[in-house]
Amino acid sequence: MYTGYDPGKSMIKTFSAILIFGAAFAAGSVNASAAKCDRACLNQTVDAYIAAMVAHDQSRVAFAEDVKFVENTVPMKPGEGLWKTASEGPATFKIYVPDPVAQQAGFMCMMKERDKDGDKPIQLGLRLKLENGKITEAEHLIARGLRENSLKNLQAPRPGLLATVPPAERMPRGQMLKIGESYYTALVTADSNDAPFAGDCLRHENGMQTTGNPPSKTPGLGTTGAMGCAAQLKTHTFDYITRIEPRRVEIADVETGLVFGLSQFRQPMEQNFVKIVGVPGLEKIDMPFKPFDLPAAHIFKIQGGKFHEIEAMGFMMPYNSKTGWER
Repeated sequence: MYTGYDPGKSMIKTFSAILIFGAAFAAGSVNASAAKCDRACLNQTVDAYIAAMVAHDQSRVAFAEDVKFVENTVPMKPGEGLWKTASEGPATFKIYVPDPVAQQAGFMCMMKERDKDGDKPIQLGLRLKLENGKITEAEHLIARGLRENSLKNLQAPRPGLLATVPPAERMPRGQMLKIGESYYTALVTADSNDAPFAGDCLRHENGMQTTGNPPSKTPGLGTTGAMGCAAQLKTHTFDYITRIEPRRVEIADVETGLVFGLSQFRQPMEQNFVKIVGVPGLEKIDMPFKPFDLPAAHIFKIQGGKFHEIEAMGFMMPYNSKTGWER
């Protein structure tokens, strides 16, 4: 008896459906992966963003409709702030920290902005966050009024910051983020055991070398400034820093061993000095400052599980200032 059922035709239809579904799934996968930005893409996004700022043309950038933009803790709109004053992009001082996992890029550079007196050098800490190929968050930290004698350290990044880490000395991304965050804990506790500092650890802040300097003949800041990162912490020279919050350590590049951190240092300055421990001839360092905050960007070089290079920049704000990212 003929039932109208043809096994061969049925199998063909089923197989065709599988092929169609599979093709649709593959196309969806391609589109999903295309929306992800890899290391090169993130670096190119940073370059395009900077070029658009210098051109004062935010239409060159693919911003999400609900993009959030904060500059020096002040919420703004694309086209405002440095978008108006940028006059020259970075030349040789550029440090990229692309993180495809987080779809974020950290960046630090030297560039120029124009004011009533002409073009001035500034140090920029930049963070960009992408979603589906569009920028959903943009953040600027700008250090202005840089010291003349610090500019020599801002001509080009230290080679160690740019070097690729050998595979055997690389750390998993999650572990890198934890190590980066430990730096802030060590500053607050004055305990170098809270963070893994290498013996050659060297730190620059707004271009100023703050560790590993030539020894000073007279007791004072120069004495602790000649120490390494770990030894300096043990002297309690940073005891005036009572809180570092928030700490946003979300960006890491496993290949270069770089971690990009953003934070806000809170200094109540309840005393106008800090007691120094373990430095002959130096009992205290005067700190005649009013309470203040220091929003900062740090790039940490982590190799073999330890800090080797630290490049930091920041600026002063009133004590307990908002970050601009409060929800």
